[in-house]
Amino acid sequence: MLELHVSHRNGSYPVRFRPLTEAIANLPADRIVVTDENVARLYRSQFPGSERVLVVPPGERSKSIACWGDLQSQLAFLGARRRTSIVAFGGGVVGDLAGFVSATYMRGVPLIQIPTSLLSQVDSSVGGKVGIDIEEGKNMVGAFYPPDSVDICVETLETLPVREFRNGMAEVWKYGFILDSDFVTRLDKGNIGRDDMILRCIELKKRIVESDEFESVGDRAKLNFGHTVGHAIENVTGYGPILHGEAISIGMVAEAALGEAIGLTRAGATAVVRQCLDSAGLPTTSIVLRDVDMLVASMRRDKKAASGRLAFSLLTEIGGCKLCDDIEEADVRAVLANL
Repeated sequence: MLELHVSHRNGSYPVRFRPLTEAIANLPADRIVVTDENVARLYRSQFPGSERVLVVPPGERSKSIACWGDLQSQLAFLGARRRTSIVAFGGGVVGDLAGFVSATYMRGVPLIQIPTSLLSQVDSSVGGKVGIDIEEGKNMVGAFYPPDSVDICVETLETLPVREFRNGMAEVWKYGFILDSDFVTRLDKGNIGRDDMILRCIELKKRIVESDEFESVGDRAKLNFGHTVGHAIENVTGYGPILHGEAISIGMVAEAALGEAIGLTRAGATAVVRQCLDSAGLPTTSIVLRDVDMLVASMRRDKKAASGRLAFSLLTEIGGCKLCDDIEEADVRAVLANL
């Protein structure tokens, strides 16, 4: 069994690569599983005690105040106590939602992450960010709440639809673009296996979150490359027709172009980003980019924005990135209008 440990302010937690049957067998007896309808259809029978499995609708719209509140009430009805573990068994939406439920029920109960999608395995299950969306923006309500453990069970990826696997590949490419040019080369040449690819992403994220757990010194903000535009796309389109990774893919192309336009990003990087994402079957543009006013309005509400200025994590080159919190709105509008 491969195991890493991610340090945080109050200790550390293991990230283990092991079979799903082993992960389930080692869960605490006092637990309540949170999952979505799609995952439950495939795996619910593996969890004894079906009344302790709470199922939410699939998709980003479940990351809502209403769904969060309903889960809190169900936990209370089931008699969950402060030592009852919440098991987030699903993709990124389930992990974020169940994580925020764990952080807030009785002011915090144990959280175990068993991510089942590529996106959640390489990104959202590690690092301790949990939260929900509100109408004004994605992940606007949330907390830093590290899990007790994370189990990476790669066999769950076999049941992912092709679109969902590609959705996760956007975050995989992101790690290369911002931190590791050699990783980009290996991905582009197909010279890396699936398990090693997942492991490399977790290693890179571990390095970042340990250096800047609460996103207070700028290192962790690098992980948001593509996300200022991407989150705006999700917000404007209503969190449905464009998946998170697809929106981030479009956002990475837009933000690479923005970096080149202001002279920060090495010339030619945008072409590399676009080519890599195209080859992965991910979208690199969208008709929604024409709605510049609504996108910019959403970006102004982004958590990184400060003093009325737009903030982006922009490439310096392939494999390098920095947070820029003073980007002129006119530059953003000009780039979006020309994509």
